[in-house]
Amino acid sequence: MADSDSILYERPAENVARIVLNRAQARNAQDTALLYALNDAFDRAAGDDEVKVVILASTGPHFSAGHDLRETDAVANMDAHRPVGTWGGTHARAAEARYAREMEIYLGFCERWRALSKPTIAQVQGKCIAGGLMLVWPCDLVVASEDAEFLDNTVTMGAVGVEYFVHPWEMGARRAKEHLFTAEPIGAREALSLGMVNRVVPREELAEATLALASRIAQMPMLALKLTKEAVNNAQDAQGRVQSVRMAFALHQLTHSHNEQVFGLPVDPTVMNPDFVRPANKG
Repeated sequence: MADSDSILYERPAENVARIVLNRAQARNAQDTALLYALNDAFDRAAGDDEVKVVILASTGPHFSAGHDLRETDAVANMDAHRPVGTWGGTHARAAEARYAREMEIYLGFCERWRALSKPTIAQVQGKCIAGGLMLVWPCDLVVASEDAEFLDNTVTMGAVGVEYFVHPWEMGARRAKEHLFTAEPIGAREALSLGMVNRVVPREELAEATLALASRIAQMPMLALKLTKEAVNNAQDAQGRVQSVRMAFALHQLTHSHNEQVFGLPVDPTVMNPDFVRPANKG
């Protein structure tokens, strides 16, 4: 796989791969093409026996502004890519089509990236909003710059958090509720205290510090790294993570369906736009 316009693939050190989101002009917002290119890059790193550790980074001032809401005809855009999941149905009608698409490129990709056998490190600067969390949270470790901020504002839009709903594991149940209920950002230092990130460093030292950590980990035996990651992931899953995420995903889809019926949109526009006028034929 060669570099795409939206994703760069680098080998910055021995046994280390670095995947870089490269849509700085769009604040690394994620459209369908970027997500499939990112998945291809993770596959490339997984299949390279010389790579022991994978860094996920981004260009520009912000890690990711989340889903690219400007993308038009998202279902048709799916046709340009070969599915990696087995759900199917992106050309079905109504809620079934949205469920199928989000099962493939949101929840499906997140679970797939979490299951990558090699250690992964997210290198986060600036804003990391909503869908941006779905790139960070599947990673094993997170190194953040001092100016990093993490935000899930989807309740504001009438949805049940982002589709990869691991908030209780990332920040604890009570803080997760406050974060979702208020849509207030979590700064890097608080994220460190919550255990959501591993290290906080000055912005100018972020890339160097992340690469140093990756290189340190890359000195370990490959099999031991893979099996240790598997053991920790299984400990989380034994606590009910998989079932909880699936339930939240289904509830998220319910909010989309409700909003479509009431507002004619997949999200509730009334908080962001109090002057929104409901269509006459809606509830």
